[in-house]
Amino acid sequence: MGARVTVATRAGRAAGIAALALLALGLALPAFAGRAMIQDLFFILTMLTLAQFWNLLAGYGGLVSVGQQAFVGIGAYAMFAGVILAGWDPVPAILLGGLAGLALAVPAAWFAFRLQGAYFAIATWVLAEVTRLSVAQWKALGGGTGTSLPREATSDMAFVAAIGRLFSVREAAARDILAYWLALALAAATVGGIYALLRTRHGLALAAVRDNTEAAKAVGVDAVRLKWLVYLIAAFGTGLAGALVYVQKARISPDAAFSVTDWTAYVIFIVVIGGIGTIEGPILGVLVFFALQSAFADYGSWYLMALGLIGIAIMLFAPRGLWGLIADRTGLHLFPVRRRLETGHATTRGD
Repeated sequence: MGARVTVATRAGRAAGIAALALLALGLALPAFAGRAMIQDLFFILTMLTLAQFWNLLAGYGGLVSVGQQAFVGIGAYAMFAGVILAGWDPVPAILLGGLAGLALAVPAAWFAFRLQGAYFAIATWVLAEVTRLSVAQWKALGGGTGTSLPREATSDMAFVAAIGRLFSVREAAARDILAYWLALALAAATVGGIYALLRTRHGLALAAVRDNTEAAKAVGVDAVRLKWLVYLIAAFGTGLAGALVYVQKARISPDAAFSVTDWTAYVIFIVVIGGIGTIEGPILGVLVFFALQSAFADYGSWYLMALGLIGIAIMLFAPRGLWGLIADRTGLHLFPVRRRLETGHATTRGD
């Protein structure tokens, strides 16, 4: 009998159907959900997007960056520049955020890729700080104190009036619904796109580079090209997410847009507690993070200490994260990327 290599599993097919059902539910949710829930889901979806891109870098590419706030900030400022300086509508101006992230990533990667390990991580943080200080000199966008989107830009934003009529809500609530739908689309495209990439031969090569760069090179993998690919993809997606976040906020400042805590530390926490190197991990991690934030955010510095202690405990007792623990005990993989050789009598697994 013939044999074939496959990555599909029964659990994976069921997860795909469930994901489509959740996506349909998510699109319809504004019809019966309150504004507070829509805002909470916007936060969850944007943080999930940022976490998936950081996981692509560190979990699959072995590139541990602590400077992803650079792409959030430059993406947000590019969107503001398009609206304030060029008169664009905020919705299409979101694309400028992705392009700005991509443009920044080229010189950043050229510099950072000359370093390895901890030196690479520090270099990404330094580049983010340089970018923040540079943007703070941009007087047309408020300099160090920041600025807000013009009232006429937010009131005349594309699709807002139609959403307001559809759901019989006020302008502010209609803007939240629009931002939520855009976040839902971006998160779905991010998860789907990364999953599709990992199922290709490039995904297999990426895993080889992460595990042992020199061994991957020995079998013909272009490690440098792959690292450039994932770095540019992550920069573009992170820039889009940053622009979208600040369309919803409508107010920006360099310290907020380039916050290492909000856009990198929390993202790393989400990925680590959920399970680095898996697509399921950041999904579980962002839900845990949101639950912890909702329960303990009023406790000030104790909240941050609690997050740190939880992160340490998980790294000690579940090094592969919560999803790794679940997968080890159940064998469940909702987004399978492991190659399996199927024959008429048996299935052989491999990486």
